[in-house]
Amino acid sequence: MWLLASLLGGMFLGNVDIAVVNVAIPSIRDRLHATGSELELIVSGYTLAYAMLLITGARLGEIRGRRWTYLLGLVVFTVSSLACGLAPNGGALVGARVVQGIGAALMVSQVLTGIQVNFEGPARRRALGAYTGVLGVSSVIGQALGGVLVSADILGTGWRPIFLINVPIGALLLIAAFIFLPADEGTGQKKLDLRGVGLLSLALFLLVTPLVMGQDAGWAPWTWGCIAASLPVFAVFAVVEGGITRRGGDPLMNVGLLARRPVALALVSQAATRAGYFALLFVLALYLQQGLGKSAVYAGLVPVAWVATFALVGPVLGGAGARTRRLAAPVGSLLMAIAFAAMAAGAQSTGWLVVLLGIGGVGYGAAFSGTLAHLTESVEARYAPDMSGLFNTTLQVGGTMGVAVFGTVYLGLAEPSSTPKDAFSTTSAALAVVSVAASALILLAGKAQSASTSKS
Repeated sequence: MWLLASLLGGMFLGNVDIAVVNVAIPSIRDRLHATGSELELIVSGYTLAYAMLLITGARLGEIRGRRWTYLLGLVVFTVSSLACGLAPNGGALVGARVVQGIGAALMVSQVLTGIQVNFEGPARRRALGAYTGVLGVSSVIGQALGGVLVSADILGTGWRPIFLINVPIGALLLIAAFIFLPADEGTGQKKLDLRGVGLLSLALFLLVTPLVMGQDAGWAPWTWGCIAASLPVFAVFAVVEGGITRRGGDPLMNVGLLARRPVALALVSQAATRAGYFALLFVLALYLQQGLGKSAVYAGLVPVAWVATFALVGPVLGGAGARTRRLAAPVGSLLMAIAFAAMAAGAQSTGWLVVLLGIGGVGYGAAFSGTLAHLTESVEARYAPDMSGLFNTTLQVGGTMGVAVFGTVYLGLAEPSSTPKDAFSTTSAALAVVSVAASALILLAGKAQSASTSKS
């Protein structure tokens, strides 16, 4: 119990700080006189560092030891949170946020690997259910905590408590992790593939940067150039890593896992459902506030129905039977599609939104938990670091891509020539199609895994 709590505590902190800063941006702008570009980087710098280093962090945990890497990440995250809270200007806050993202990546990349290595059978399923639950709860708290702390203006500090609160929590978690995380020596013989780190970091930077900043930049030519340039860099990374594997070396990532249909299909399915979830949160906030003139409080509370039901599903599925777990992901994606389709059909009153968001949250919780269980059961334990890095990176890139693509769709439709309601309905219909595709992909992944198991 304490081992799992120590692991999940780091994931909780890392995920809370993805969203907690958004509501504090006006206060940061006013008190630090931060420029528009600084404000963008205060939000996106954390996400970029976090997404870029998840795979590297997972491999570092295997080489140096998961316990050591987790504790290092927690120390970096806690100290950089203090630096964020004390930042004297926008530039200092940007730098501290980037370092905070590095610490979060080192922590979070050890969590899924730790669960896969330290838990077996029903205990692992319960641990994965708790993983899903904490992911959902952290989203709820991240959404609400920023507003509460900024509004409280504790001792006139404005936005600073959203970062300073991490310091005592991080210190307590550091003590717990030091006591309860099992010692592991790492492989000892492997070295970190620095060439792979450089290539993968560059590829992810080229892909994620325009996705994060493209809308505010009006999708300028440089954004499309970066996305296009990321593709050959990913290709070179795959070739280099494959060559290292064939020579018996130690690659940053075993790219052979992506050649396994059960793994590749499941990751694409999860990217699609994650994209739908993040896109909904972004588009719904715009529609409710700019389209319908609702308050920020209203727009912040309505999506809690989705996030809260998402958090409940994982622990329930953790104790379910094998057949239920196999069907959870495809059925969950279809529930998401039903919720999106109903919104597209015009069920957009407050009551309907709460009900449909609750259904969508159940669907996403089932899709997330079912896919996670499928992936952890589809690969051998020695590939746990690879799977952890791939899964967490898929979540970050998928969510970022969802906001970029569907946010652009909504904003493009919500012009004077179209009403906000029509724009929201059309975007919701597109999200329903994506969810149906995600259901088909994870269903194919399950069949591919069954066929692979029967052959062996």
